[in-house]
Amino acid sequence: MRSHLLNDLTAEHYRRSVTEGVERVAAKLAATERPFTGVTVDALAPRIEEIDLDRPLHDTTAVLDELEEVYLRDAVYFHHPRYVAHLNCPVVIPALIGEAVLSAVNSSLDTWDQSAGGTLIERRLVDWTAARLGLGPAADGVFTSGGTQSNLQALLLAREEAKTDDLARLRILASEISHFSVRKSAKLLGLGPEAVIAVPVDHDQRMQTVALAHELERCRREGLVPMAVVATAGTTDFGSIDPLPEIAGLAAQYGVWLHVDAAYGCGLLVSPTRRHLLDGIEHADSVTVDYHKSFFQPVSSSAVLVRDAATLRHATYHADYLNPRRMVTERIPNQVDKSLQTTRRFDALKLWMTLRVMGADGIGALFDEVCDLAREGWRMLAADPRFDVVVQPTLSTLVFRHIPAAVTDPAEIDRANLYARKALFASGDAVVAGTKVAGRHYLKFTLLNPETTAADLATVLDLIAGHAEQYLGESLDRAC
Repeated sequence: MRSHLLNDLTAEHYRRSVTEGVERVAAKLAATERPFTGVTVDALAPRIEEIDLDRPLHDTTAVLDELEEVYLRDAVYFHHPRYVAHLNCPVVIPALIGEAVLSAVNSSLDTWDQSAGGTLIERRLVDWTAARLGLGPAADGVFTSGGTQSNLQALLLAREEAKTDDLARLRILASEISHFSVRKSAKLLGLGPEAVIAVPVDHDQRMQTVALAHELERCRREGLVPMAVVATAGTTDFGSIDPLPEIAGLAAQYGVWLHVDAAYGCGLLVSPTRRHLLDGIEHADSVTVDYHKSFFQPVSSSAVLVRDAATLRHATYHADYLNPRRMVTERIPNQVDKSLQTTRRFDALKLWMTLRVMGADGIGALFDEVCDLAREGWRMLAADPRFDVVVQPTLSTLVFRHIPAAVTDPAEIDRANLYARKALFASGDAVVAGTKVAGRHYLKFTLLNPETTAADLATVLDLIAGHAEQYLGESLDRAC
């Protein structure tokens, strides 16, 4: 069994085995004609359940053959141009090289004596991102598992900076369409369900600053303590960006921590043409960025950045076996001093490789392409009488629904759109997302693949309309 351990004696076995796995994936990618096969849970689950994990196959080729059957064949492939559903991006090759390297070396980024150069590379990327954000010379941060963890850590710091022991008085103000992790974080931080105040959005799906000012003033009047205002730079459903300069001004006026959730919109940091859409983010006290959304990185790759490095002390605990206090005076850089996690992958290497191979402008140009495509898709939808599109996109998301010419019942239209989405997924021809707007069911394109074209969108729209009309026809037949 020692022959399976990676070391100097097994380097050649490692090379052959990994190459065989890579070749399988490459062959699958080259042959994939649809983003999904349409396999159902009921069809796939029994095959996986029947595998006896206590009886190994003892052969890499045999295991890869099995993996082809239970995973690779039916995986949802984000690289396909008709995968236009969630915030999943196709990934760039330099990042995959980084993934292979970091997995094999297996550095843990919690302490210097486990990572050495990995610690310094992560710190350099944190500084680079903070500079792109404009947070100032005292800024710092740490890589995280994703936007949910980044938001949780930011709100933990905000809670501690609020300097009150009366948790019942604390309030978080976020738009009504902010990410669900804001409410989840509040619960994890010991706050009640009333702690998150939902601020209404305008017709462009942006936080209404007049309403925010009203809520801040109400908190002051009622003796409540606003611990944070959460602005969103790229909402999950619409890609909308809250008015950051105005929100920053209100947060400063009321002395409230400003957190900007830029998990989606962080790609604008490297955009050659759209960086101005993030103006005002430089006033934030903390920022969430998800490189695995709009920097085309493999999951996971996220970070939380703060304006004042000293605030990260609220996540600091010292263990004698790991990061004793004396290491601080000895200036030994332990990332665990800043992180909610202890053992942590060297995910920063993927971004480092990408920047060193492609450059920031290269990443930004790809993100610009999908934003341009969303604009073209919006014009297509706005001109098509079969569809109702909600809002002109700021980033790369389109929310719309099919409107049948002969049907006026909103509930029936809802059912037609739900059916169309499910039928499309079952066919495997395309994958789209869904959401609700004002209580009604809508469909959603999240465009993160520069290889997707307007022709692809037109094809998917025709498929949606066809499925919806098929449902309505069958519904009419049943009614008769």
